[in-house]
Formats: sequence, structure tokens, C-alpha cells
Amino acid sequence: MVRGDNGAMPDSPTSDVRLLAPAQVAEILGVTVDEVMSLVEHRRLRGLRVGSPARWRVEEASIAEYLDEQAEEARRIALWRQSNEASFPELWGTGVLPQAD
Repeated sequence: MVRGDNGAMPDSPTSDVRLLAPAQVAEILGVTVDEVMSLVEHRRLRGLRVGSPARWRVEEASIAEYLDEQAEEARRIALWRQSNEASFPELWGTGVLPQAD
């Protein structure tokens, strides 16, 4: 084992990772456990199996990242809808084209 200068073990890369049960994540997101597991399967949330017997756990940090992605997607959809709702008269005036005889 490698110890730091103070005799303590060095921080492992996962020492600050907090893992939550799918039921906890479901409560945070306001969805079902099945929906959480679907998000894990589609790699929208980072999850891993730990323990014996192995149980799914979700990285807490991935929840914030997922929510940020959802907010950005909602913002883009709102902008897209807003641009599609703009009518031609609002953009180019209300004049009527003359009729050809």
C-alpha cells in the first residue's frame, strides 16, 4: 500500500462519489424506479452495481448533469417553438400582395 506523507491513504478517484439507490433517485426526479433504471440503461444517468448481492446505485453527480441537460433541452425546444410561432405578417409587414388580373 502507498501512503501519503501524513501516513494516510491517498484519496482514491471515487472517494468523493456519492451513490444513491434507484428509489432515492426516483424520489428526487419525481419518476418511477423503472424510469430511473431506463435512464441508467440509456446512459442518461451513471449507474453501477455494487455489493453482494449486487444492487444498482446511481452517481449523485449524474443527477445534476441530467437535470442540466433536461433544462437545456427545454430551453432549446421553447426557442424553437417561439421561432415557429412567429407569423409572416409579424416579420414582413401586413401588406397584401396585389392580385394579378
